Amino acid sequence: MIRAFTPSLEVIRDKVEAGERLDAAEAESLWDPALDVHELGELANLVRERKNGNFAYYNINTHLNPTNVCIYRCTFCAFRADLRDPRGYVMSDEQILDRGREAVEAGSTEMHIVGGLHHQKGYDWYLNVIRLLHDAYPALHLKAWTPVEINWFAHLTKRSNREILLEMRDAGLGSLPGGGAEIFHPEIRDKICEHKADTQEWFDIHRTAHELGLRSNATMLYGHIENAFHRTDHLLRLRDLQDETGGFQTFIPLAFHPDNTRLAHLSKPSPALSLRTMAVSRLVLDNFDHIKAYWIMLGIGTAQASLAYGADDIDGTVRHELIYHDAGATTPEVLSVDEITRLIREAGREPVERDTLYHSVVRDGTAWRSSEPILVG
Repeated sequence: MIRAFTPSLEVIRDKVEAGERLDAAEAESLWDPALDVHELGELANLVRERKNGNFAYYNINTHLNPTNVCIYRCTFCAFRADLRDPRGYVMSDEQILDRGREAVEAGSTEMHIVGGLHHQKGYDWYLNVIRLLHDAYPALHLKAWTPVEINWFAHLTKRSNREILLEMRDAGLGSLPGGGAEIFHPEIRDKICEHKADTQEWFDIHRTAHELGLRSNATMLYGHIENAFHRTDHLLRLRDLQDETGGFQTFIPLAFHPDNTRLAHLSKPSPALSLRTMAVSRLVLDNFDHIKAYWIMLGIGTAQASLAYGADDIDGTVRHELIYHDAGATTPEVLSVDEITRLIREAGREPVERDTLYHSVVRDGTAWRSSEPILVG
């Protein structure tokens, strides 16, 4: 519910143009339907171009979900399976290495690794996933394990999050994805994922990762049972930790897909809400360099439009994504580089291939290397 005091768009515009931070009341007011989403998009685009010029980033990446068997039963998840569920699977070492080889042969610079918390697989099995891939394909950046998984590994081993992160880093972990955030406010989190790592644990693990030199991403799952207050609270908590550590690279708003979940009675968020979420995120998260339009969840058209509403990144080729396709995403299984760059150019932006850490990628035939960091503002 929007607070009684609703700052005018003129007040917000003046602050944005002056590069001043929006306060909590101003941030929450941005969700008011009375504020035109296209005008918000114009303001968000001002911030986006101040930070990233006309560039729009993408990468060549592959997903790996080593198992979908999971001890948790989050109401929004269509990916998980029980141990005896015929849908359940566990990948072998050979299958994992095959995925790594496929990624390298496709020119991938990154592998995104998340999955279920299999209660019959010990911590060493998960550690081995990282070690296997890094030893075989050392140039492939491994972005792996959300705080939900790190927390589970700490539970299994009775060790600290720091010890787990250090061992994973030494095995080849390159950075952390932003998943498991969902909605931080307990009023919502307790209803959609009550048993997994709580908000404090999520933040503590990212803080520790940043202290160890590991960069990470952040997400927010929107368009289900949350409201404007919960979204604002979520963004402000992220902004506070970024002020403290500076370790977040990218924020990714994730549009909820209800199919095959226990929230299947809900409708998908509208394109208008997705564009507003993109714009609000860009305006509130003034200390995040990048906002990503994840085309898998948004749909290609909305992701492309998001490049004018605050987003500067459209993700990548995304081979083998399962989690959101299981929940009803109808987007393609993979996009080619030609398709991605065409979408970016059609939006009036200049495509730039990046690696996970936002260095530009220079290619020479099948070989590639990371160049200098991409700097604008």
